[in-house]
Amino acid sequence: MDEGSTIPHTILLRRVEADTNVHQFYALMIERHLLRRVLLVRRWGRIGTRGRARPEEHPSETEAAAAMDRLAAAKRRRGYRDL
Repeated sequence: MDEGSTIPHTILLRRVEADTNVHQFYALMIERHLLRRVLLVRRWGRIGTRGRARPEEHPSETEAAAAMDRLAAAKRRRGYRDL
């Protein structure tokens, strides 16, 4: 990422409901890969496991950050909380 960037590059969320045995995490990360490609990587699963991952390419860091904010807001509405 650009050294002067003010866009957050990682959001970590979790949802814990002991009475229903729900122990989930959801992580969103913006990464830059070969040829200056910008990826939004989503990782999710049960806390304590590696989970699953899905990379999603975006044309710019700004658009990746907007998608990251939308996904995080949807997860927060479903009971996930920031770490």
